[in-house]
Amino acid sequence: MKNVSLKLDDSIFGETEKILSRINKPRNRYINEAIDYYNRLQRRLLLEKKLKTESELVKNDSMKVLKEFEEVDYVD
Repeated sequence: MKNVSLKLDDSIFGETEKILSRINKPRNRYINEAIDYYNRLQRRLLLEKKLKTESELVKNDSMKVLKEFEEVDYVD
């Protein structure tokens, strides 16, 4: 485990302490779980951004190919 020193806003600290007193969970465990949750959220958002970018690239290429097909003169 790594030791980390952090500064919390007074309001966040106070709310955290209130919650901790009701759920009987150690502060360290609570903060670890919160950071883990936030990391998973951020990874998901990064993946979403990457997929949107790649989807846009594929879309542009697909539209070019479609246009080329539309321009082909089919002989029956």
